[in-house]
Amino acid sequence: MIEIKDIRKIYHGGKVAVDGISETMDNRITTLIGRNGAGKTTLLRMLSTQLYPSSGTALINGYDIVHEANKIRKIVASIPQEASPLGILSPYEQVNMYLLGRRFSIPDARRAANEALETVGLWDVRNKPSDTLSGGMKRKMFVALALASNAELVFLDEPTTGLDPLSRLEVWSAIKKLSGNVLLTTHYMEEAESLSDKVFLQDRGHIIDRGTVKQLLSRFSGRVRVESHEELSHSFRVGGIYVKYDDLENSENYIREGKTVKKITLDDLFIMRGVDLES
Repeated sequence: MIEIKDIRKIYHGGKVAVDGISETMDNRITTLIGRNGAGKTTLLRMLSTQLYPSSGTALINGYDIVHEANKIRKIVASIPQEASPLGILSPYEQVNMYLLGRRFSIPDARRAANEALETVGLWDVRNKPSDTLSGGMKRKMFVALALASNAELVFLDEPTTGLDPLSRLEVWSAIKKLSGNVLLTTHYMEEAESLSDKVFLQDRGHIIDRGTVKQLLSRFSGRVRVESHEELSHSFRVGGIYVKYDDLENSENYIREGKTVKKITLDDLFIMRGVDLES
């Protein structure tokens, strides 16, 4: 369980990255979504004890991130977005070395590394140099690190950024096999919908919404998103297109008029709030 207590992070120069968040996160897979600069990575780094908060604190399974960081590091695994493998080492060597660093015995590290690589589908390439692997395989290797560690809580910062759709699906499958709870950040709304038991929407250092995917989308019940390059009645402009929300029963009329009709997704939380994921 993660209990966040009025946590803040202010960088040099006065930039406020996280601004007084207080939340409880105790689901199997919890996802933070938000645009670049929302403070997601900063929050994740503080919770994983990589970064000290400016004020406030949080408890990870009862341990304080400020005063009991060493205890927390023994029960969590953290995979940052910028993590990259050592190219000369194979997936097996990398996972095994990671586990030895976590004070696994040599036999236990060997067994756990082999089991994890087989589970995430990397058994056939376990002895190949990591720099010969695809981007998806490299990311799965890092999920294998977390899987083998048997950590109580795993932090994943944008685990599939830059991957093709097939590689993303492979990584999603690997994430679902993790034994501990997971807190991840993502820009892919399909990823959040596929993986999350609960979603937190972060913007400008604040959590501005939270709930299951079903709860968050319930406000759009029975409606669709209509997009057009021409202005529509009661529409608003997003970039170069006009957007409006209307009843599902009116979809065929819009399609006959050549308009684009889309089902509601988590993207619509951002559209309705004027939050641009790519900004």
